[in-house]
Amino acid sequence: MFRIISFLLLLQAVAFAAPKPHAVVLGKWTTVKWLIGPEESQPTDLKVRPLIVDGHTKDYVTGPQHDITDHLFVIRRAFKVNDSLPDEKATAPQWLWQRSGWLLVDRSSGHTANIVLPEYDFYYSAIAWYRDYAAYCGMADDGKRVNAIVAQIGRRQPVLKKTLGEPSAEDAPDSACAAPSWQRRPARVTFEPEHAPKFTYAIRGHAAIAVVEEDNDETAAK
Repeated sequence: MFRIISFLLLLQAVAFAAPKPHAVVLGKWTTVKWLIGPEESQPTDLKVRPLIVDGHTKDYVTGPQHDITDHLFVIRRAFKVNDSLPDEKATAPQWLWQRSGWLLVDRSSGHTANIVLPEYDFYYSAIAWYRDYAAYCGMADDGKRVNAIVAQIGRRQPVLKKTLGEPSAEDAPDSACAAPSWQRRPARVTFEPEHAPKFTYAIRGHAAIAVVEEDNDETAAK
């Protein structure tokens, strides 16, 4: 009897020690209306889907996911905001869909966390991910400058910050600049601003090094 009790206690201890597996899945797409433009009067389609952890809807997301490791991925959050005015007598809130920032999701633990990206604008910034780096055109706090940014998850200061000039007069989503392009080995990112020459930086750890592009004529002459 003592051996049986000891064996049962051992099984119980092992059960408590074993990590509980978590199920992280993305649900079915739903198309909702998103109001854009300077007066938020132009409706456009926005595809959203639930982020489901252990059978419960944790959040809503939009766009594709980017895998950082086999356990971690990032995905953009979407949410509903109450657009009701204080003096309105509506019986129910007037919900509006909005795009938000990015979530870091751990498939192993089921944990999600908001990612802080310097100067990232939920409306104007088009982003390109590579490994744990995010490249985009950010908006300065005063709204008067657009900056080329490369940020790394877990770091408060950007790896690259380069001033591009004033923001475009176009009030459209992702209009700060086109999403940058990446290449590997060596890791490089290229920005192509609308009103400035394109430029490339090599990304090495926490450093960004400008890459000087040679003219085709000079390259051919060598």
